[in-house]
Amino acid sequence: MDFFFTANEKVISGLKKSVVTLSPEKMKDFGMGLMCRSRDLISGCVSVDDYENLNEISHGSFGIVYRARDTKTGEIVAIKEEFDGFSFSSLREIDILKSLHHPSIVKFKQVAVDDYDGVYVVMEYVENDLHGYMKRPLFNSSLIEVKRLMKELLEGVKYLHQNKVMHRDLKPSNILINSKGELKICDFGMSRQFGSVYSPRVVTLWYRAPELLLGAKTYSSAIDMWSVGCIMAELLLKQVLFKGESEIEQLHQIYRVLGTPNEAVWPGFSKLPGSRANFVIQPYNNILRNKLFPTAILSDFGYDLLEKLLSYNPEKRITPEAALRHGWFDE
Repeated sequence: MDFFFTANEKVISGLKKSVVTLSPEKMKDFGMGLMCRSRDLISGCVSVDDYENLNEISHGSFGIVYRARDTKTGEIVAIKEEFDGFSFSSLREIDILKSLHHPSIVKFKQVAVDDYDGVYVVMEYVENDLHGYMKRPLFNSSLIEVKRLMKELLEGVKYLHQNKVMHRDLKPSNILINSKGELKICDFGMSRQFGSVYSPRVVTLWYRAPELLLGAKTYSSAIDMWSVGCIMAELLLKQVLFKGESEIEQLHQIYRVLGTPNEAVWPGFSKLPGSRANFVIQPYNNILRNKLFPTAILSDFGYDLLEKLLSYNPEKRITPEAALRHGWFDE
């Protein structure tokens, strides 16, 4: 059965690309570990021929996701074809997915392989993503519905952070909604365990935290919470909150709404590489409240939560645990 043909990179080519910063001595150990993990993974895999391709769902930077049918059970599943084959990045994503078990996280099922070093991650199939869900005419953007979705999202992010995982690419298209209306976080291609070597080139631009836009060399799980704040505003507004076409324009959009940061509100801001760029100084004001939400859709509690999610200072940005305890959910 000619299901998915792929010309993925071999293990060693993916290895070379993934570990260029390692010393030659460590590279050998690293490569042996990767080979062993790949061999262990292959031994526990099924053939991709066990699945019938139905249609493509999405096409991203790290792979293509298909809707497929298990030919033995008839179950409908989602299958992600990993572009890098048995590379370190794909093994890392699979390791993370296998370790996660939570109602707000898409369920991992197994790994499938083909005859060309192709790797396919089999997951539960979820009908919609939040991006498409919000565009539906019947989407209810009432506070009750928004609070329910936000609570499920925060529960999922809380679980990730408790398990030392940063998602690093939270956005509506990476949040799924099933036929029961239940929320599931998906796509862990950019995810990293705490303590890994981090790249600042993460998170889709519109949901990227200011410390990333300004070139911070280190960052924390607070970048996920900024993304959650952007998603909360989008659920309420039915449009993207900060919609820049470049990093500079993205910062301008943020400054226009939240005001230009300084050392008083964000200690260490002036040391960030991007802080020296010339921007028109925007005063702190109530644009977020008065212009983005003129119909008073949010109470004082709601504005308080949104402002804490969109705090410039990552150390002051609210955690998922604190957000779930916020008074907005009790109103």
